[in-house]
Amino acid sequence: MNKRDQQDQDYLETPLRRNPNHNSHQKTANHARLRKVCAFLLLISLVAFYGVGLYAYHMLGAAKTTINETYKKTNVKKLRNVSDVLQKKKPFSILLLGTDTGALGRTDKGRTDTIIIATVNPQTKRTTLTSIPRDTQVKVPGSENSYDKINSAYTIGGVSTAIKTVQNSLHIPIDFYLLINMGGLRKLVDAVGGITIKPLLTFNYSYAHVTKGKTVTLNGKQALAYSRMRYSDPEGDYGRQKRQKQVIKAIVSKAMSSSTISNYKQILNTLQNNMQTDLSYNDMLTIETNYKSAASSIKSDVLQGEDATINGLSYQVATAKEKQKISDNIRSELGLDPSTETFIGRIDQTFSDDDDSYSSSTTNYNSYSNNNNGYNNYRGN
Repeated sequence: MNKRDQQDQDYLETPLRRNPNHNSHQKTANHARLRKVCAFLLLISLVAFYGVGLYAYHMLGAAKTTINETYKKTNVKKLRNVSDVLQKKKPFSILLLGTDTGALGRTDKGRTDTIIIATVNPQTKRTTLTSIPRDTQVKVPGSENSYDKINSAYTIGGVSTAIKTVQNSLHIPIDFYLLINMGGLRKLVDAVGGITIKPLLTFNYSYAHVTKGKTVTLNGKQALAYSRMRYSDPEGDYGRQKRQKQVIKAIVSKAMSSSTISNYKQILNTLQNNMQTDLSYNDMLTIETNYKSAASSIKSDVLQGEDATINGLSYQVATAKEKQKISDNIRSELGLDPSTETFIGRIDQTFSDDDDSYSSSTTNYNSYSNNNNGYNNYRGN
């Protein structure tokens, strides 16, 4: 274990004391060590969507109170008629946000260090998870800075700003969101009776002591540690994302097994205290009926950035070509044509006061406007 991971291990047992007025460009030792994973993020949506097929309507009936408690609309205008999307069994997207609030005695707003765009396609019987690295350089609507790290969008303006930032950066529609905090991870893993995985590398970190390729069963604390270790991974945050998705799939598999059905009340209790979404109870009923087939295959993708140090801070900078590729992939999964908007790479210019548009001060970067081009142009029947 290197020095930074040792600091992270120590930090696992220490509540964070963060200045609520902390600027996103201010570098502090505490925040640099704060790199949590919300590995059960996708599980919540997939169990809520597909796991109920096993629990059947009995579980959905019991879950109604929980779902109603977690429902919260945003002030973001939907780019598509999401009710129509679900009723016509079209593919839909959901922005999965894992916030570092709620773990280790923390009560502040936190940041979303886990950002995943899930596309659910019943025609291809596939769910695709596209990760966005937390250090990705973006323009955040409403921020006084020319650019920020994408994980600060939630801190700056909540879920609504996080949604706008993703939509503006990739020119994709976000149909729903689901926000999870770290407080319930260990309880959720323990509620499903632990998870069994084959570690992707050998390391000792906090409660996780694993050997590459040697199958092991992890409890909640061990799964959290396995998912969040970063600095001892040769691939850094990208390697951590792979382990996140590995844990997600393991939890989904275990949660959907017959041995877990009896624990659904414990799972629902964990969700109620750690989840927020704009998916309604009726939405989930519709999804349970029409989208179960999309759980049969889970595909992974990632917005690949390049290391960059800007004003003394490390960023992941995705090129315009990379953003367009990821956008095209997501829109294809949604049955939409490619966006005709211009994508922007590294942000070195100034911006206008318009939250949704870029105003370039150089000839090397193009600006784009935020319109609904292609959002209603569905290629399916």
